[in-house]
Amino acid sequence: MAKSKYYVVWEGKQPGVYSTWAECQAQTNGYPQAKFKSYETEEEARRMLAVGWKKAFSSAAKSASSAGGGSSSGSRRSTGASRKEEAGEADLDSLSVDVGCSGNPGVVEYKGVFTRTGEVVFEHPPISKGTNNMGEFLAVVHGLAHLKKIDSHMTVYSDSITALAWVRNKKCASTLPRDASTREIWELVDRAEAWLRNNTYPNKVLKWNTKAWGEIKADYGRK
Repeated sequence: MAKSKYYVVWEGKQPGVYSTWAECQAQTNGYPQAKFKSYETEEEARRMLAVGWKKAFSSAAKSASSAGGGSSSGSRRSTGASRKEEAGEADLDSLSVDVGCSGNPGVVEYKGVFTRTGEVVFEHPPISKGTNNMGEFLAVVHGLAHLKKIDSHMTVYSDSITALAWVRNKKCASTLPRDASTREIWELVDRAEAWLRNNTYPNKVLKWNTKAWGEIKADYGRK
């Protein structure tokens, strides 16, 4: 009986861990520079998904070298993988979120994109009235919920220090009054807070370094 393997897809249509080669192919075939690799156990696969493809490929190469072998480690490896890692460099294998706000408070919308490709992963339609930081808070939580659903350990980037603090505290500390005009966004915030209280996640949630890396990839370009 063939020994089962688990396939990690870091870059593909839907990153995650898959239990069959056919599922892995479905996520990587036709995807530019897909990053994937197989592992003997599910535990190892999930651990390496969290580590990221750069470190995973680097570790595999080091193991093969120390064993006196070539570049093969008994796993399939995607092409075009670079092992370059520089201090202070953005993790492109991540999800970036941002807000579009017409006035503050004002109409708020948000979206999440894959940092490397700019591909839109989710987008929330305009909310009648809210603040920029409330929108960022919702975007981060939406991103975490989405990544948990697809079993991805990707890092989430936001350029809002305030929203990141609210996520850490599991509480949106906005002073926006609760009234008829803000009912929509407060209902979404209450739901997001409940999700944070009732769920755990392995993902890093980090501040996007705009000064060093330029505008966040999900930016609406309305500045």
